[in-house]
Amino acid sequence: MTLVFRPAGERFHSRLDWLDSWHSFSFSHHHDPAWMGFGPLRVINDDTIAAGRGFGLHPHRDMEIVTVMVDGQLNHHDSMGHSEILRAGEVQAMSAGTGVVHSEMNLGDTPCRLLQIWIEPDGPGHPPAYRQEPFHLQSGWTPLLDPDGRQGALAINRRVRLWRARAGAGERLELAIATDATGWLQVIDGQGTAFDRPVQRGDGLGFAATPSDSLQAGPDGADVLLFELR
Repeated sequence: MTLVFRPAGERFHSRLDWLDSWHSFSFSHHHDPAWMGFGPLRVINDDTIAAGRGFGLHPHRDMEIVTVMVDGQLNHHDSMGHSEILRAGEVQAMSAGTGVVHSEMNLGDTPCRLLQIWIEPDGPGHPPAYRQEPFHLQSGWTPLLDPDGRQGALAINRRVRLWRARAGAGERLELAIATDATGWLQVIDGQGTAFDRPVQRGDGLGFAATPSDSLQAGPDGADVLLFELR
């Protein structure tokens, strides 16, 4: 497949007095048939939410919703009875399934930043479910999602794997995914070089598996997500 490059500055942008949101794919009133997702990866929203504000109660169904907290905190309440605080470094995986209602409010004292990711499930009608875990990033890739829950990663209703890494200046990370899968690289912060092109905060790259793909972090390092999609 041809490399798919989504530059940060070409993403859709929603701006309210309490929300600054960048959408890698079509979302809300932003619609472009060319950017409806990448395989089962339907949404990557990079949200910064002002202190004391957030999303009130709203419904979802038949979607796997993954939240990667980058900075600050987010208070979550849902119709399954969960009332939780997500903090930087934590990941939430919520299967909306047959239907769930939830709210996401920043009740902290400072703005919070998160990446909210929507992944299409392997079929409709799963029972709603919720999991949340802290992840301490080590050297190399730390698994956040894994179909078998290996190394403490969260499992969702799709055979998708997701890793996060913080690479130091000049560090090289192999972009190794299964040969029957496609990959998506999302830069949370920093910059580097991947597939012979510079990448920076907010950039995304979709690609097919090849033996020698890698990311080399720039002088300020790079904080990145890597998806293996089926």
